[in-house]
Amino acid sequence: MTGPFAHYLDGDRNGRLHLQHGPIDLVIGVDGAASVVAEEAMRQDAFAVAVARFQTVLDELVSELVLLRAPVTSQSPSPRGAVARRMWAATLPLAETRFITPMAAVAGAVADEILAAMMRIFPAGARPYRAYVNNGGDIALHLEAGAEFRVAIAREDGVSLGAFAVNAGNPSRGIATSGRGGRSLSMGIADSVTVGARTAAAADAAATLIANAVDLPGHFSISRARAVDVIDNSDLGERLVVRGCGPLDAEEAQRALSAGAREAEKFLARGLIDRTALFLKDQARLVDHFPMSSIFSPAGYLAAGTPREHSQHA
Repeated sequence: MTGPFAHYLDGDRNGRLHLQHGPIDLVIGVDGAASVVAEEAMRQDAFAVAVARFQTVLDELVSELVLLRAPVTSQSPSPRGAVARRMWAATLPLAETRFITPMAAVAGAVADEILAAMMRIFPAGARPYRAYVNNGGDIALHLEAGAEFRVAIAREDGVSLGAFAVNAGNPSRGIATSGRGGRSLSMGIADSVTVGARTAAAADAAATLIANAVDLPGHFSISRARAVDVIDNSDLGERLVVRGCGPLDAEEAQRALSAGAREAEKFLARGLIDRTALFLKDQARLVDHFPMSSIFSPAGYLAAGTPREHSQHA
């Protein structure tokens, strides 16, 4: 395996920074300051820190991989590494009633760690207007007052599922997506589950479990295989993961989405997430705090009268 790789995506050092090492693939942006000169200096300082911190991230994770692939319990030893501790902290609250390993939060935790390292160099009141670290769709955000971050959601085949925005007044600073078409294995049939939470690691872990819950156990259209038969040394072991999902009628899709929405409701009630958008075939569900929220706007789903679910919690 080659070492960490860095380059600018937009042709010069004032574009987005791309960092890649093994399976970790980051796109980093920093913008907003009192002047163009100040913004450029701020961006370069942040990028330099990101590059430096990134050098050892993968090696740190590999050094504790046995622990990070093991199921989380209240008796689990706490990992040593900074990213690993973020993974463990994000998954521990979910482990009370569900099987989960720290690996469920790895992408989000890496994004959180790199963003935290970048922001640490700036004093309060002199931080970038907006900064983000996008790790394959799991995103850690920094937003100053008035800043906003917009995200488009699309299916694996490129069909748009809609878009949403996170502004500085919103508590979410992490966004993550999981599902059957993602980079990781899923025990559910969701095309996509996108979660907003306080951190990217928390969103990542919750999205994994909510996507797992979108399911129709025993349905003849769903093919499954043992995780270890799909990926060697998978942290899911011999648990069955979904390999394909054939045709479903609208009632079946809604039934599967309802199962995922119930899981999301539990996490929302506990304050572990802020909102969730769930997609399966041509159906969608929203679960969030705000009954009149327009944060999520799934294209062609809600506008067509697809059921919209909301939860209100203090």
